[in-house]
Amino acid sequence: MPTLKAKRGSVRTKAIKLVRGLSPSSSWDDLMYRIYVRQKIEAGLADFRSGRVHTHSAIRKEFELS
Repeated sequence: MPTLKAKRGSVRTKAIKLVRGLSPSSSWDDLMYRIYVRQKIEAGLADFRSGRVHTHSAIRKEFELS
């Protein structure tokens, strides 16, 4: 399991890549949006790896779509 220090370095590296990927005309909102999306994707992948998933049919049933 990575240490807290390793996680910080990883986040810093990822943040630098996000900033470098922005166009010169990007706004703070553009940066914040990219950070938000990246955070949500990583949270979803962590849920998937931990087995916290739902089947398509279970979701359809829960929302009464079929």
